[in-house]
Amino acid sequence: MDSFEQEGNGAALESLPPPPPVPPDVVPIKAESDAKKIVRHPMARRGVGTKGQKVTILTNHFKVSVGSTDGQFYHYSVSLSYEDGRPVDGKGVGRKVIDRLHETYKNDLDGKNFAYDGEKSLFTIGPLPNNKLEFTVVLEDVAPTRNNGNASPDGQDSPNGRERKRLRRPYHSKTFKVEISYAAKIPMQAIQNALRGQESENSQEALRVLDIILRQHAAKQGCLLVRQSFFQDNQNNFTDIGGGVLGCRGFHSSFRATQGGLSLNIDVSTTMIIQPGPVVDFLLANQNARDPYSLDWNKAKRVLKNLRIKVSPSNQEYKITGLSEQLCKDQLFSMKQKNAKNENGEAETLEITIYDYFVNHRNIQLRYSADLPCINVGKPKRPTYIPIELCSLVSLQRYTKALSTFQRASLVEKSRQKPQERMNVLSNVLRTSNYGAEPMLKSCGVNISSNFTQVDGRILPAPRLRVGNGEDFFPRNGRWNFNNKKLVEPSRIERWAVVNFSAPRCDPNNIARDLIRCGEMKGIRIDPPFDIFNEMNQNRRLSPVVRVEKMFEQIQSKLPGAPQFLLCLLPDRKNSDLYGPWKRKNLSEYGIVTQCMAPARVNDQYLTNLLLKINAKLGGLNSMLTIEQTPSIPMISKVPTIILGMDVSHGSPGQSDVPSIAAVVSSRQWPLISRYRASVRTQSPKLEMIDSLFKPVSDKGDEGIMREALLDFYTSSGKRKPDQIIIFRDGVSESQFNQVLNKELDQVIEACKFLDENWNPKFVVIVAQKNHHTKFFQQGSPDNVLPGTVIDNKVCHPKNNDFYLCAHAGMIGTTRPTHYHVLLDQVGFSADDLQELVHSLSYVYQRSTTAISVVAPICYAHLAASQLGQFMKFEDASETSSSHGGVTAPGAISVPQLPRLKDNVSSSMFFC
Repeated sequence: MDSFEQEGNGAALESLPPPPPVPPDVVPIKAESDAKKIVRHPMARRGVGTKGQKVTILTNHFKVSVGSTDGQFYHYSVSLSYEDGRPVDGKGVGRKVIDRLHETYKNDLDGKNFAYDGEKSLFTIGPLPNNKLEFTVVLEDVAPTRNNGNASPDGQDSPNGRERKRLRRPYHSKTFKVEISYAAKIPMQAIQNALRGQESENSQEALRVLDIILRQHAAKQGCLLVRQSFFQDNQNNFTDIGGGVLGCRGFHSSFRATQGGLSLNIDVSTTMIIQPGPVVDFLLANQNARDPYSLDWNKAKRVLKNLRIKVSPSNQEYKITGLSEQLCKDQLFSMKQKNAKNENGEAETLEITIYDYFVNHRNIQLRYSADLPCINVGKPKRPTYIPIELCSLVSLQRYTKALSTFQRASLVEKSRQKPQERMNVLSNVLRTSNYGAEPMLKSCGVNISSNFTQVDGRILPAPRLRVGNGEDFFPRNGRWNFNNKKLVEPSRIERWAVVNFSAPRCDPNNIARDLIRCGEMKGIRIDPPFDIFNEMNQNRRLSPVVRVEKMFEQIQSKLPGAPQFLLCLLPDRKNSDLYGPWKRKNLSEYGIVTQCMAPARVNDQYLTNLLLKINAKLGGLNSMLTIEQTPSIPMISKVPTIILGMDVSHGSPGQSDVPSIAAVVSSRQWPLISRYRASVRTQSPKLEMIDSLFKPVSDKGDEGIMREALLDFYTSSGKRKPDQIIIFRDGVSESQFNQVLNKELDQVIEACKFLDENWNPKFVVIVAQKNHHTKFFQQGSPDNVLPGTVIDNKVCHPKNNDFYLCAHAGMIGTTRPTHYHVLLDQVGFSADDLQELVHSLSYVYQRSTTAISVVAPICYAHLAASQLGQFMKFEDASETSSSHGGVTAPGAISVPQLPRLKDNVSSSMFFC
């Protein structure tokens, strides 16, 4: 708390009456003093690594020099309102108004250029003539533009009483009031300070101004803006991914403060847009329908709401507000008659259908609209209907709903680019963006190099792996296989059965026989299955939950006791509806380990991969690091150490009420770092910080995630408490680092203290980011950078301790490095030891025989969250209500809790 606030509080206290006496039956709670509370900040870099083979790498950062550093950015607040004082809330119209203002009042503004963010902030270099300025701006024909949905839809196409006058005055102007008032000064010197590692509010703001200039530059060229990514309306950049959705390729462009100075980071970026063109064509593609007459119009109404259309023949632009209740040929409206007046002198009205109006009064031919609903572009009380075939969707409208599995696969396949192709595209983007001509950048003296920045990389050697029979080997190029090898700790499968929801597409007997044979080759002894349960034909039409119930009735009637393992054959497609209910039944009601498979194209390689998952779930290990067994992992093998992976996954963008799922994966059986367990909890939708790490329910009770993890570590590691806790946190942006370091870490520390007041473990906190735009390229080679490539200089943070690692072999597209930020290190790792630990943790993933792109505990946290997320999908509304132990904060929505897993599987690698 700053001294200003403290003084204010002190003054207020003196005038207050004394507090009321404490009732005799109340025990006062000890207030925690805020004075002792330390606020942690991300640590500074202690040094760089030296291990590994040195290599020169190119990166998509372009060096930027800033000529003027003694200037000042002036920040002004912008307030836009209509003539009658109503605030302007639509997006997009703001840019038009400010552009017009700049044209009209150039002299009153001392000829200053603006950097406007499209909403409430405007920046100039040097001050405007006054601290507060007011202007009136007139815009003609304010139809909503590409990124605007604000004008009232009153064009001359629609049968609406007021339209008659419009025919004589087709262009209607709108008047706006604009207030510009001084907010703050930002010295350009702050950019230089940031490059020296002295980050401040000012330096972040100064970089934001430069980014806003880039956004404005793109907006002037008619681009769709998505944060710092820009998409042009160019057919060549569109690719159809099915369902009426197009992938649209554009580019990301932002300024970054790095060790090597200021750089412009440019990358290829893809977003999803609605297929432009006739509305009917979009709906047919979206619903995969044969013809317009078989469309589901309720679905159509949901997907069309708020989309923008152009209407022929006038080319006016509107926003869709809904559909007509009746078909075009039946939907009536009251048309005022020009020449007929009633006795009061008012124009008489005639009830007429929309179809009749357009065909007979406007002489517009309609081929197929008569038997379809109309598009409504009016207000709720005053609908304005237009026949559907006259409506075309405007280009560059984002599609924000979740993609289907098929669409996602198509998008990935069509948007991947080989490194060389990507480099060419980026050089092109930089050339055609023509940032050199941008007046604001010119005024700051900004000069952007056209060369990819060169950085020094190092290739870390792969760690040695141990498999069965004491055999060690080195993976090559981030990959290995189990040909002629046994698993390091194979499990034994005795009581098991096959469950077949997939009949008659496969022969479960063959699958069981081949699985036993492959298992034997890998050292897993599998007895013949107890039985094979084929789903009864009459159950196939039931709901997924009931189908699973019925199957379990069958199993219970035949099996003498609970099986150790069930192999489940699902109908051959991804995302089977049965998956969630089946997993839930097995794990939370019966405590049975289960493996699902879709039996299309089953061969020995497929079955071996399946066995890797089964073995890990049943408590076996497929391979491990040799240094785990010896044990000789620097800083970890000597001191009991727990490794945590934490992640929060959210519902898709369209689902605002789906609970977020927090997963924490923790290592067990120290000194191993290859075995993990997971705890998963729901929390409020879109909440990024994990709130259930420590959850005291009484003096002795803590229902938080950390207690579970710590107790399991203690019992599985020979009754040792971890003296070192290494946390890998995924999915947080730089603006949330302080919350991870303070809010989340505080909960972990409290959970430790709750178990033992005198226990003071040391912490390491590392954030892993995949969602960034830095890419690396080999110099003089068309291939991806080699697995094990680490970079901790030049393009890294000027002060903080971060590094990039490409642990995996990029087989397709361009490798996306993982950006690791070491926020805290109380253990005192050297740069080399920490980078090698992170690299090694990319080799302990039990589901595959490859190094993976991010440390295994984080991958496992994703898997655990998504598997338990499937549990929630099929609960009906009554089950997800607060009566089921939902936790409700004041004003928050109730969050349904996940069912707990049975004890015998709760510490297993069920998520593998």
